[in-house]
Amino acid sequence: MKTSYKPLVYDYSLDALEALLKSWGEPKFRAKQIWNGLYQNFYSSWDEFSNLPAGLRQKLSDEMRFSGLKPDRVLRSSDGETVKTLFKLDDQLAIEAVLMHYDVRRTLCISTQAGCAMGCVFCATGQMGFKRNLTAGEIVEQVIYYARELRLTGEKVTNIVYMGMGEPLHNYDSVMASIDRLNHPDGMNLGERRFTISTVGLVTKIKRFADEKRQINLAISLHSADDATRSALLPVNRRWNIEELLNAVRYYIDQTHRRVTFEWALIENQTDTPEQARQLAAILKGLLCHVNVIPLNPTRKFSGQATTRERAEAFKAILEKSGIPCTIRMRRGIDIQAGCGQLATESLNTQ
Repeated sequence: MKTSYKPLVYDYSLDALEALLKSWGEPKFRAKQIWNGLYQNFYSSWDEFSNLPAGLRQKLSDEMRFSGLKPDRVLRSSDGETVKTLFKLDDQLAIEAVLMHYDVRRTLCISTQAGCAMGCVFCATGQMGFKRNLTAGEIVEQVIYYARELRLTGEKVTNIVYMGMGEPLHNYDSVMASIDRLNHPDGMNLGERRFTISTVGLVTKIKRFADEKRQINLAISLHSADDATRSALLPVNRRWNIEELLNAVRYYIDQTHRRVTFEWALIENQTDTPEQARQLAAILKGLLCHVNVIPLNPTRKFSGQATTRERAEAFKAILEKSGIPCTIRMRRGIDIQAGCGQLATESLNTQ
């Protein structure tokens, strides 16, 4: 992997920054000044740190870089509610991040990997294959990019979902480190409950996550209620079947007392049938959970089609009749290929 010789500033925790500055003979409080500039003022160059001595600014400029992402394409949906940015990394791999406007919320969907190893057949990122993990700093920088953009209109990031390219729990340490940066009280100070991690079901990592008893939201990409169908759609199910996954979810709920969200792509005549709805209601009975159903985002390499609104409503009705809360999520940014990995796949294919 081609990398710059300079480390990325967002890859430093506050403790690491303090240790570095101490080794340079600088007082400890300088680290917090830098931290505030990064995460509260969203400075984009060392020149903006007017509260730092000129000599220190020069040394910082010599020793580390501000950016590991370069915006390559920016697409805006016709309704103005969704903005998607394709970023190029230093090694020319591509990732994506999406900003979505929901009433007063400004939600980011960010990537954790370039590509993905999970191979979900209806997902553009899964069709791409795995390239590499992102560092904590590369994950954080996606948020900082949009925080700067929103500040221009007097707005700010309110929620962050790790549902972009990649499987977050496959890059566990970097994902958690990125949340620690963004959650830090001297930084952006985003509460843990404003973060959501979505996983296809890495059982061992779900249990590790449960043991940490964080307040971060957990979403499970389920998409089918029987093992044969789910294994065909999500190869990870061949490693951990639905029963093993749900046992891990129960463990998580027991440890954290937090509700779990199940994500469900409605594929016409495959996962949108009354039979699937009844099976889903049966396996989720008694769980502290909520189901988000969303019509499939079409991709070029998957022949399945999105369900109709009528079938989505019928699916929801079956779940709710069985006491399972369900929401039909709006598809956002279809006209700008906002489904994770769609734009990056296009970029990869044109190189």
